[in-house]
Amino acid sequence: MKGTLYLFILCLFTACSSIRYMEIETYNPSEITYPEHIRKVLLVNNAAPQPSDVGYVFHLFGVAQHVGKVETDSALFDACRALGTAIAETDFFDDVLFFHEETNKDNSLKLTPEEVNALCGETETDAIISFDRLLFDMQKEIVTLSEGYVIGSIRIDVKGIARSYLPGKINPAITVLVSDSIFWLEDAYTPEELDLLLPAPEEALRVAGKYIGSKLHPLFVPHWENEMRWYFTGSAARWKEATVYATSGKWEKASERWQYIYNSSSRWSDKAKSASNLALASEIAGRPEKALEWAKIAHKLFDSKKGSESSHTQMLQLSVETLEKRILNDKKLNLQFGEE
Repeated sequence: MKGTLYLFILCLFTACSSIRYMEIETYNPSEITYPEHIRKVLLVNNAAPQPSDVGYVFHLFGVAQHVGKVETDSALFDACRALGTAIAETDFFDDVLFFHEETNKDNSLKLTPEEVNALCGETETDAIISFDRLLFDMQKEIVTLSEGYVIGSIRIDVKGIARSYLPGKINPAITVLVSDSIFWLEDAYTPEELDLLLPAPEEALRVAGKYIGSKLHPLFVPHWENEMRWYFTGSAARWKEATVYATSGKWEKASERWQYIYNSSSRWSDKAKSASNLALASEIAGRPEKALEWAKIAHKLFDSKKGSESSHTQMLQLSVETLEKRILNDKKLNLQFGEE
């Protein structure tokens, strides 16, 4: 995986603005770097189900009604399945398997090395990704509005632990603390109508399980992320030409105009802004080291003329830090793909 791939997606701008914002997709490494021989992984649900009378509280018009009983077994299964599906869709591993049988028979908080060796041997896999703990706290509330409506909400807080294990190792390769929330809000004329709009407790839990599972895959596999970028515009002819090319995705042509402005202008602001734009064009072209050079030039000019508190100086400082991180991420990606 040599270098980083970028995909131009969207340009957002407002009239009379000197800055245009856009989104790019960046390819980022996972938190864990597996050994090169890890090609088949096994997804395991090792979390003991929480008691059925825990985690569901219902308030009606400010008065606690009851602690509802709802099973979490399906939500645990859905979380594990969603994580495995998300990992499989990245095509990073050769195969992703799901272990359907119960593994947590003694309410333990992690898999033992013996269990890891046995599971990998039985399934012919190289590593395990496991939910070792997953707890759901659900709050449902219905209140009245002055207009005669009732409004209902459901909030589910999810906390837990996910780990990855390698056979032959005493300790997990990575341990992740899971913490997130999912929320529903609906209004209606009566509480009975709200019941038709809000999900049932069991359904809400399953949605929460799928949600938390699908969000965790960046911890275990390289992944795409949307990030915001910007470039400066101007009213002079060269600036306008460059903007037209950039807006249409013709970054090489835009770079030629910005390079001309940088070389020919005697105004420090034109040099700083064109250097910043050249940093973006270099990043999109897959040359982050060159992008960092241009970003540092732009930052130095803004800092020397406007000071460190200037918004433009701070924006360029962010660009420098982002590109430095991008370069480190590219090196980590190469390791994760087995390239030097």
